Amino acid sequence: MESVMRLAAIALLAAVLSGCFLTKLATTPMRLVGAAGSVVGAVLSIIPVAGNAADEALEKVDGAIDNTADSIDKIPL
Repeated sequence: MESVMRLAAIALLAAVLSGCFLTKLATTPMRLVGAAGSVVGAVLSIIPVAGNAADEALEKVDGAIDNTADSIDKIPL
């Protein structure tokens, strides 16, 4: 019975909340992971030679994550 009530509450919230809010819920964790990757890349850039390459690679990943999150945010729900 309790699980039915939880499912009903989730269904009600999904129906009431706007699509924009739901996409933000999905993309915020993505953006946090991308930002964490940028921080790691900045720390790794201290290492001579290999650090800069790692930083550039993580920056590319962060850019790809941001582009994907932006695409998801534009989905009309």
